[in-house]
Amino acid sequence: MAKPKTTDDAELIKEWPLSTAATLGSSVRAKGILLEIRARLPLAVRKSLEIEAGALTLAMAETAKSAFRAASSVVSNALEDIETLPVIPREIQDILTISTTERHRWLTDGRLRSAGTRTVKLHGRARKITFHVFDPRVVEDILDRDLVTVWREEDAEATAEKRRRAALKAKLTRSLKTKAKTPSKPDADPDDASGSKPLGWEEFSRDGLLR
Repeated sequence: MAKPKTTDDAELIKEWPLSTAATLGSSVRAKGILLEIRARLPLAVRKSLEIEAGALTLAMAETAKSAFRAASSVVSNALEDIETLPVIPREIQDILTISTTERHRWLTDGRLRSAGTRTVKLHGRARKITFHVFDPRVVEDILDRDLVTVWREEDAEATAEKRRRAALKAKLTRSLKTKAKTPSKPDADPDDASGSKPLGWEEFSRDGLLR
């Protein structure tokens, strides 16, 4: 099979600029769009489609006019609704500049809404993986409202409150242990000679009643 032409030696070239609404300002998202559209092309021409300077570029040899026209049609059709293409985990993390831990936490507590799940088969493996995807318009709204900052502040406050409660609980536990270890003062034994003398003892002794 002939090696795909590059833009330097190809004679047939077509470009499709990707809008910010499609990429959400993310190079990872742009690469994901490239891979999504490549998957819709015949295997033999997939590598003829590349992304350069924020635009998809199809470059093929002059002798491949029929394949070029067919591939161009596929790309054009795919781009008609590309702005609605669900956002996958690695893309949303790049778009929102968040960690995997934050994505999982906010997804679990409902602040980050899932648009469903997607199952894919790993290349060259029998195992499949399932992951959550996200509505690009919801992701855009999170960006516009700077909700990531709000959520991080909420998390910081919750962590501080949790630590405060833990500190109070630990202090109470130590107090109870200390109280349990402190022996109580025993009641006076009436037969204990070392105890205080009964009222009138001196008079009793002076009268010689103990002699």
